[in-house]
Amino acid sequence: MEFLTAYAGNIIMITVGFILIYLAIKKGYEPLLLIPIGFGAILVNIPHGELMEVGGFIRYLYEYGILTELFPILIFIGIGAMIDFGPLFGMPWVLLLTIPAQVGIPLTMILALTLGFTPERAASIGIIGAMDGPTAIYVASLYAEDLLGPIAVSAYMYISIAPLLIVPLSRLLLSKKERLARMPYKQGTYSRILKIIFPIIVTIVIGLLAPKGLPLIGALMFGNFLKECGVVERLSKSAQNELSNIVTLLLGLSIGGTMVAEKFINLSTLMVFGLGVIAFITDISFGLIAGKIAYYLTRGKINPLLGATGISAFPMAARTAHLIARQEDPDNWILMHTIATNTGGQIASVIAGAVVLSLIPQYLGL
Repeated sequence: MEFLTAYAGNIIMITVGFILIYLAIKKGYEPLLLIPIGFGAILVNIPHGELMEVGGFIRYLYEYGILTELFPILIFIGIGAMIDFGPLFGMPWVLLLTIPAQVGIPLTMILALTLGFTPERAASIGIIGAMDGPTAIYVASLYAEDLLGPIAVSAYMYISIAPLLIVPLSRLLLSKKERLARMPYKQGTYSRILKIIFPIIVTIVIGLLAPKGLPLIGALMFGNFLKECGVVERLSKSAQNELSNIVTLLLGLSIGGTMVAEKFINLSTLMVFGLGVIAFITDISFGLIAGKIAYYLTRGKINPLLGATGISAFPMAARTAHLIARQEDPDNWILMHTIATNTGGQIASVIAGAVVLSLIPQYLGL
């Protein structure tokens, strides 16, 4: 009994690790990431293991991979190499739907400030609203190292929460008639030059407007450039496979390592999780409202479900919105439209992170 009392926190966090592993294996929620995170949480909470102390191997991974922002940046190279911007080229107007879907970021920041968090920590919590794990980790590692664990775990909650929120919110905010809207899709042809130039232009423009976010957008677009330039197929495949797999493994263990009981079980952690859920609900709700407005402005030519996919939860959001439309009408296929919007949401979330990174130093006078 004395042992259980002394190590109650460790037992709780080991249980949390088992839950994450269960969700990964049984439910299929992002197993490539949740399994390393869950196992890492178990490892660092075994009494006297000291894997997160000086000399522990997870501590080294954390210091050289997270605190240096190396792992999140490398992950973005892999993500960029996997993305196909083709559907977005055919429907560039969907980018307008991604802007309202980022409202959760400033709202969550304001709520965090109201709850007493410092501006740096509030901004780090607010970026959860981007619904993009690597972006949240990158910002938190710079300005809220003590909250990195709960912010990272909360940011990756979109893996399971996004589909669970999109379904009820779409039924609450949209009528059946609006969800039934059909959108014809015409396969476009795009020149190789456009695909090559696009990542370069985006990198330059965003880099000039929000230079603090250049590591994020630059890594994402560099990965995409490897894919589209067509002359470094080996590098592109390595970025998509070996690089992404290795960094995901090490990133997951590092994040799991931050889930030490004495640092994780506190009121701040609970508030971060609560604010994260609020951010997700806000993003999806404002996206659906924007889609609803687009539906009426175009006289029913745009299915408002697209608004729920303006977030960075790729491809879960796109798939969920498409399935909702098909449940209403089995012959209604809007998958390519939702994919295009969801791809735009990837860009929008990184841009949002870049803007936050650029504004924080100005606000704090750094």
